[in-house]
Amino acid sequence: MLLKVGCFFLLKSLYYQRLFVSLQQQNPPRFPLEQRTRAGLLLFMSTLRLYTKQALSISEQIELLKSRGLNIADSSKTAKFLGEVSYFRFVQYLRPMEADKTSHQFKPNSRFEDAVALYNFDMELRDLMFKAIQRLEIALRTKIIQEFSLEHGPFWFFDTSLADDEHKFIENMNSIDRELQRSKEDFIKEHRRNYDKPIFPPAWKTLELASFGTLSKLYYNFCDKKLKKRVARQFNLPQHEVLESWMRSVTVLRNCCAHHSRLWNRYLSTAPQMSASLRGAWVNIEGVDANKVYAIACCIAYWLDSMGYGLDFKNKLKSLLASYSQVDPTAMGFPENWISEPLWR
Repeated sequence: MLLKVGCFFLLKSLYYQRLFVSLQQQNPPRFPLEQRTRAGLLLFMSTLRLYTKQALSISEQIELLKSRGLNIADSSKTAKFLGEVSYFRFVQYLRPMEADKTSHQFKPNSRFEDAVALYNFDMELRDLMFKAIQRLEIALRTKIIQEFSLEHGPFWFFDTSLADDEHKFIENMNSIDRELQRSKEDFIKEHRRNYDKPIFPPAWKTLELASFGTLSKLYYNFCDKKLKKRVARQFNLPQHEVLESWMRSVTVLRNCCAHHSRLWNRYLSTAPQMSASLRGAWVNIEGVDANKVYAIACCIAYWLDSMGYGLDFKNKLKSLLASYSQVDPTAMGFPENWISEPLWR
């Protein structure tokens, strides 16, 4: 087993070398290289679309917004704001006020201050979500390490016999190895000083460095379904497939929050499973768009409920929405009567 792990980097390298050679052998050239290059360049140039816009100063940005019908009451405050939040980032919060998405003309009575309020709301929403995800991530990491290590030993994560998919196993080990190589953590340095084998530290050390995405992938690819179900049940979920689905969605949300991306009306690329029969208080999923913020907020609230922290999260979300009258909750997928759902009472 350890020999397999020690050789997988070499095998992967040889695989890509063979792939490169096979691609070279396909579609042999029919014309000399110079002719093919010139013809390809002419074809490319004929379809080339050139970007001609130039950078605007902050004062020019303000004048542009005014010319499009945006009401700016205080140009100095606006200039200060745009000096701290780039126009390109902020323009996403102006879009809901546009009457014409092509000319970017604004609706009557559109105000710069309302877009700033929406930006601030989104920032607070990301903070709330990210703090909740931190609690979930640490708890999930703890339970996976504890349950899997007790059952299969401290080095289960690089045992190929416990992986469903060999290629995914190699990808996961590559990710973990990269984290270990660049780690400056004291506990990793201490381990390297004291031990030479196995090639990785035990799970409770190594997986403290793994990203939430890598941790999730390890869980997906773990072949002991009974043990995975045991972890899921500790979060009041009926099956490991539900937990896997929620982990995927939370990973996408976490990355969005970590990179300070717009969240409030975002269409999230990975939808959580909403249709499972859950033991705890849940929501009516009819008409709910699972790719919107409301759906993942429901999953987080339920997940936190299983740990005893759900009420605080739910109250803070309700308070945040109540603080910003400019924000339309339906743009985030919130149904009209969401606050009366069993989960949110």
